[in-house]
Amino acid sequence: MANNTLDESKQLATWYFAFAFILFGAQLLFGLVAAVQFVMPGFLFEILDFSVARMIHINALVVWMVFAMIGSVYWLLPDETGIDTVGIKIGKLLYWVFVAAIAVVVLVYIFVQTGPADETTIWFINEGREYIEAPRWADIGIVVVVLGFVGNLFLTGMKGNRSGIVTVIMADMIAFAGIYLAGMFFTDNISVDQYWWWWVIHLWVEATWEVFVGSIAAYGLITMIGAHRKVVEMWLWIEVAMLFGSGILGMGHHYFWIGTPEYWWEIGALFSALEPLPLVAMFVHVLYDWGKTQGAEEEKGNAVSVINNKPAFTWFVLNAFGNFLGAGVWGFFHTLPQVNLYTHGTQFTAAHGHLAFFGAYATILIGMMYIAVQGKNNIKILNNTKSSIWGVSLVTGGVMGMTVALTIAGYVQVLVSRAQMGATWAGYFDGQNGLWFSQAMDWRLIMGVVTFLGFLFLTKDLLSTGKSSVHVR
Repeated sequence: MANNTLDESKQLATWYFAFAFILFGAQLLFGLVAAVQFVMPGFLFEILDFSVARMIHINALVVWMVFAMIGSVYWLLPDETGIDTVGIKIGKLLYWVFVAAIAVVVLVYIFVQTGPADETTIWFINEGREYIEAPRWADIGIVVVVLGFVGNLFLTGMKGNRSGIVTVIMADMIAFAGIYLAGMFFTDNISVDQYWWWWVIHLWVEATWEVFVGSIAAYGLITMIGAHRKVVEMWLWIEVAMLFGSGILGMGHHYFWIGTPEYWWEIGALFSALEPLPLVAMFVHVLYDWGKTQGAEEEKGNAVSVINNKPAFTWFVLNAFGNFLGAGVWGFFHTLPQVNLYTHGTQFTAAHGHLAFFGAYATILIGMMYIAVQGKNNIKILNNTKSSIWGVSLVTGGVMGMTVALTIAGYVQVLVSRAQMGATWAGYFDGQNGLWFSQAMDWRLIMGVVTFLGFLFLTKDLLSTGKSSVHVR
């Protein structure tokens, strides 16, 4: 960064990143609690039951990523538009509204947990809709915060120099805000209700979030290695076309169980597998192009450019291939209807979810945090430290270990509960009590501890970066 003083927009971005990282830690902590309860069912019984620990684990995941996404946009806007974000005072006010709302919701989840079977529970405690359990007042608050953020984004994009990256983000954030509304109403018909619920759960993460990741990847590659803007924006537009198409059609793989026409099954399974391909292609093309340019410059005897933020670059590369593995490979092999007949509702889904959310979203958002730390501390070249290497190694190894363990557990459930015993209750309990399943849950817990240790190293590294000049490579 050329300036020692950050733009107000980037200052606000660091606030969002800081709170996102706190929620990231909460997500991992409550995930560990739930993992312990799988192994020792009596752990914290009637104090913090499994259903509550799991709910906080999943909702913290969603919310920390939303915080980090908003922070990423506030960070890149001055660079992409050439001006500071318009409406920054409103942005700061909405930040505190968002933080206060999330804090209250989490405290209610922990200390109240349940309520009467009437409208007051929906409004003030829990809406009871998996993954989007926030009470109705918090739902409305989230909509207000996001609309304020989108307003700031559009005012800035229209006033400044609107790049292709900002244009895509502007279009994507309309869908990001709009689709959330589909989860705010109920219908009496469970199939119709689930249909609209999937519009939030699937289209958020497999359309709007994926397009957002493509935009951030384009910005990061330009920032870190000086990638050609024409190359990254070309692939970004290809990704927009494929993701908004394949994301919507790919949603059909969820329809197998809610009474929709059978043609959705194959359509959904096919197109959901296409979603990560443009992002991987962008990385491969950009890195090939960059390496070729570097080689040509070396032959001429000219100085070559360097990666100016190696920790962030590591996380960005992990994103490309983690997205392909988690969302693509692990997603595809259990969504074909002929397979999903057996895998639905097993630990296969959890395996896919852990690797997909980590590979597709957590990686690149952590990378953006490193870019923000570099800018905040005015560091020209940010190299790896021992803490950054331990952090990325333990977190990645831990998540991969959990994914493998959950995949083995899912295999046991499919083999015993579904194939051998016909999806009966007896089959379910036999599968849960199987040796492989029990051992897989033990390993899931161990790998969860490894992941949390990696988070501690990441915390140390992000907090100490700029205060020490000790870098290992």
